[in-house]
Amino acid sequence: MTTTSLATEDAARQACNTLNLPTRGLTAVRAHATSVYLLPAANAIVRVSRADQHEHITRAVTLTRWLDDHDIPVTQPLDVPQPVPAHGYTVSFWHHYPQPDEAAPPHPEHLARILRRIHALPPPPCTLPTYEPLSSLRATVNASTALPPDDRAWLIHRAEALLATYAELDFPLGHGLIHGDAYPGNTLWDEKGSLVRLGDWDEAAYGPRELDLANTLQGVRFGRTPAQLQAFSEEYGYDLTQWPGAATLIALRDLHTLGSFIRRADRGDAEASAQLAHRLRTLRRGDSAASWRTY
Repeated sequence: MTTTSLATEDAARQACNTLNLPTRGLTAVRAHATSVYLLPAANAIVRVSRADQHEHITRAVTLTRWLDDHDIPVTQPLDVPQPVPAHGYTVSFWHHYPQPDEAAPPHPEHLARILRRIHALPPPPCTLPTYEPLSSLRATVNASTALPPDDRAWLIHRAEALLATYAELDFPLGHGLIHGDAYPGNTLWDEKGSLVRLGDWDEAAYGPRELDLANTLQGVRFGRTPAQLQAFSEEYGYDLTQWPGAATLIALRDLHTLGSFIRRADRGDAEASAQLAHRLRTLRRGDSAASWRTY
């Protein structure tokens, strides 16, 4: 177990103690941008995020409760005071939705159906930040100790070029509430296995709705097929591939996904370092279809 995983587990346990939740059976599920733990005694998922994410997590809790009031199928926070500061982290608690062993993961069209409904909602009751592409990545790149100088320079130049193009785009779908990290991997079957819910609302913002569609198109790097992308577009009711700005949004998403790998590489994570190096190699040679690993 790494120093980081020990620290995040300590944070999860401290937050549980703060809320008088039983910690027996606490089990690590995933450690990437956010460390995720299963808390079976409370039928909950514990998400341990960076301390600077406190405002984002607070907004995610408020927003998902509002979305539930509008019958939008999203993952729901536990009915406890949260998020909880603990050991230098921000900890939040969410209902656990066990995934049926025999069921396939939700399809992209499930996500498209949810996004279509979200994008038609009135403004939510909380203040949304304006979406600023690559804002966190630029800070991560500048602070990194693991990035070689030539990769750092390339990333900075590439980001600047893409942001200049992004600033000139016209967005036919308009602006409003966006999930910010909407892709099929953030969808789950609910406890009955009949409804698909959308989770991970940390990056919710006010921005162009096309951003929520581009993330699924970028999924060709993770095995998404043309048939799945067509089904996604048909279910949403708009084919982003026919819009000239699609390539720019997909390229921005490519860079955005590097942030968590850079931070993990900075902490000495060899697996993350290898995947980061692979992604940078494919990006620098302009390979837009190279396969990437998820974690």
